[in-house]
Amino acid sequence: MKRFENKIALITGSSRGIGKALALTLARAGAKVVVNYNRNADLAAATVAEIESLGSTAVAVQADMESLDGVERLFEVLKREFGRLDLFVSNAAASSFKKILELKAHNLNRSFDLNVRAFVLGAQRAVELMREGGRIVVLSSYGSARAYPTYANLGSNKAAVEAWVRYMAVEFAPYGINVNAVSGGLIDTESCAYFYERVPGMPPIDSVLAKIPKARMGTPQEVADTIAFLLAPESEYITGQTICVDGGLSVIAPPFYADASPPLTT
Repeated sequence: MKRFENKIALITGSSRGIGKALALTLARAGAKVVVNYNRNADLAAATVAEIESLGSTAVAVQADMESLDGVERLFEVLKREFGRLDLFVSNAAASSFKKILELKAHNLNRSFDLNVRAFVLGAQRAVELMREGGRIVVLSSYGSARAYPTYANLGSNKAAVEAWVRYMAVEFAPYGINVNAVSGGLIDTESCAYFYERVPGMPPIDSVLAKIPKARMGTPQEVADTIAFLLAPESEYITGQTICVDGGLSVIAPPFYADASPPLTT
């Protein structure tokens, strides 16, 4: 039997990037996948086609996770199509990248609604459908604990998400449900490219990569593999945790090895 045989998985924002990599990873292992997307129906359809080519089942659901109606629609379609849920991954994310003094009320509201509210409401609905236990994982980032330019809005949301993970882990444990977060560093996705290429004044990404112990970007597949582990039976005794997938980025501090000279260079 495959690792996720007969499991029903819902991944928000899964038509591209980390979400898509995870959807394909779970499908290869036998899971049936609900592919959520907001705007690009063609990308979602392509992801569904790839999943079906692997011999698994998938359904694409258009739902804007920033809205209450979108969250409700997503879970109603899931319930109608499959009737239950085993694995819920809250991956959809976006925000405004501005200095704190430039943030408007609508920037705060929209970021919170998509990154925090959608996760909490989604987890509530997921628990209702996890009749035999299950797994919940949410994507975080190193901005939850480290401050860097223009990331305050999203970083504070990610910090809130990690706090929710701890509370959910305690309250959902009696239902046989584990809840964890995966915190990504510099991962080779469209969103990371946007942040470093289109935010005015942002230093070039190569200057940051040079300071990371692994000295490279991570791949969507590396993050997906970590999430898959937390969704699998092997992680049964892990709950309430945030697992970092960042090449060592979250453990470094100035003065940096990359800026040192002999004999301190490694």
